[in-house]
Amino acid sequence: MIGPTGAVRVMVATTPVDFRKGAEGLAALVRESLGGDPFSGAVYVFRARRADRIKLVYFDGTGMCLLSKRLEDGRFCWPAVTDGVVRLTAAQLQALLEGLDWRRVHAVRPTRVPITVS
Repeated sequence: MIGPTGAVRVMVATTPVDFRKGAEGLAALVRESLGGDPFSGAVYVFRARRADRIKLVYFDGTGMCLLSKRLEDGRFCWPAVTDGVVRLTAAQLQALLEGLDWRRVHAVRPTRVPITVS
């Protein structure tokens, strides 16, 4: 997928939005409803009323990017519909975009290093 990777901030708007909005309309929602800066480099994720559609808006340094996806089969895993924002990691965003349950993605767990070789 072409898009943000690595240590990027991802903000998911939990309230469904009007999917007729384009990049400018969603950037205005970021400012007005979420209190964020659409030009900060953070990725803002929006959902439609139907849970099979998603839009991402982010500024890549040269312009505003709009990514839209509709699942042909199934639904995206969304947080509960409330007013507010949920933060995700880049790995959780990738899982969300694949239609997987992003809540099951976790940080790397530390492993014990053996003291002696057996």
